[in-house]
Amino acid sequence: MYNVRTDLAIEARELYKKQHKGEIDGVIVKEENKDDIKVTSVEVVNEDGAIKMGKPKGNYITIEVPEYTHYDGEIMERVSNTLADSLKDIIKIKENATALVVGLGNWNVTPDSLGPKVTEKIMITRHLKSVMPDSIDDSVTSVCALAPGVLGTTGIETGEIIKSIVDKIKPTIVICIDALASRRLERVNRTIQIGDTGISPGAGVGNHRMQINKENLGIPVIAIGVPTVVDAATIANDTIDLVLDEMIQSAEKGGDFYKMLKNIDKREKSKMIKEVLNPYIGDLMVTPKEVDVVIDSVSKIIADGINMALQPQLDMDDINKFMN
Repeated sequence: MYNVRTDLAIEARELYKKQHKGEIDGVIVKEENKDDIKVTSVEVVNEDGAIKMGKPKGNYITIEVPEYTHYDGEIMERVSNTLADSLKDIIKIKENATALVVGLGNWNVTPDSLGPKVTEKIMITRHLKSVMPDSIDDSVTSVCALAPGVLGTTGIETGEIIKSIVDKIKPTIVICIDALASRRLERVNRTIQIGDTGISPGAGVGNHRMQINKENLGIPVIAIGVPTVVDAATIANDTIDLVLDEMIQSAEKGGDFYKMLKNIDKREKSKMIKEVLNPYIGDLMVTPKEVDVVIDSVSKIIADGINMALQPQLDMDDINKFMN
């Protein structure tokens, strides 16, 4: 794959297409527009596609959110419904199922607090179904939630915490929510990715931890993520590429200056940018200044979508009444 930090399958595909001028064998892509909400499904069907994408075999659904103010309830509700529909197709909740919702990330770092903020808004029912079975309808799915923190504050690998709980309570499915990294600013806080291959906490910012997936936990793991940061080196690299492309178009075709620009090795350029930045600012990640407001809005969108997917027999009004 490429030396560009991104957790998004849709961006991995774009990078391959740009470099190789074609689609990836072993990857099936479907696009659908629901009014102004774009839904892209990327299915990696074989090992060749997985290697080229840098992603495990499985399904990745990307929901691209239209531009909105973060108190626009109408758009937020439509995105939540779209998320719920996509989740229902993957989860297929059965009777007597128990879902464990895990909010990955650090409460104390705003761009990384998405997961814990989502768990705050999840409709929790497992304890009620255990201690008050007569007062809870059998059709209500048993749901529990956890925000395990991060290795730096707990001293315990997040995957170890989750596996211990899975072994103890034996849920039928785990849904993890985490903040991701994108390579494009326009996708930050406006893209939701759903995957059925699990997740590696911290991978987007270079902190690879124990993978949370079916192989390690023994049950299906659904990952939901939103890119909240972009690598500063990626921004610098893309900016220089734009400048170079403009200069190439303006240069006299076939001239010495044109040839010099065309012969610039973009991989070497990317390496040079990192070598210049790292001694002074390290692996700097960039996020919008209004990230605190955005995280609150996006966490509500995701929580509402999960609640509707896990409790398909209830509408949003019933869920809100239950939680209040």
